[in-house]
Amino acid sequence: MFAVLKTGGKQYKVQAGDVLRVEKLAADAGEKVQFNDVLMLGGDAPVVGAPFVDGAGVQAEVIEQIKGDKVIKFVKRRRKHSSKRTVGHRQKLTLVKITDILSSGADKSGIKAATGSAPAGEAAPAAKKPAKKAEAKAEAPAAAAAADDLTKLNGVGPAAAKKLAEAGIESFAALAALSDEQIAAIETVKVKPEWVEQAKELAKG
Repeated sequence: MFAVLKTGGKQYKVQAGDVLRVEKLAADAGEKVQFNDVLMLGGDAPVVGAPFVDGAGVQAEVIEQIKGDKVIKFVKRRRKHSSKRTVGHRQKLTLVKITDILSSGADKSGIKAATGSAPAGEAAPAAKKPAKKAEAKAEAPAAAAAADDLTKLNGVGPAAAKKLAEAGIESFAALAALSDEQIAAIETVKVKPEWVEQAKELAKG
């Protein structure tokens, strides 16, 4: 018997004894978890969910928390004030071993549901944010004061100021507080390093 489960935005075909690398789960090594989002059960009498199979679940034991292979991101802007940046990233993953597949009664098993891990002090997100633009806007630091006139920055015209506002940047303080990763995530406009430096000075008053 096999099952197709969904976790971390991905789908996996599994059977008892399989070892998987999934998006990081909020569980410690040796702990048992249960995946309740089962899309399909296979075997002598296959069952396809709509979208999930009622009462079905896949139980697993957490082996350890690991990291994926390193991914290098290189950004270079070929302009008068050129800049380049290299950022490395290793995705946090959880290694689990499938122990059992339940076709019914999973909701009464008493085993903790497998959920994604959130940063310290925050609850796990209910759903993935749909677009990078929304992520950049959510991550942009909120300005403590009222919106500033960003056109005071050299090289920022009304059009660029409007695009910065669409990304959630409406003050000198918000622009000055941007990290390199947040700048790279903004798709509405290319934020130049000199804008950030000017914003830092203007934010001081």
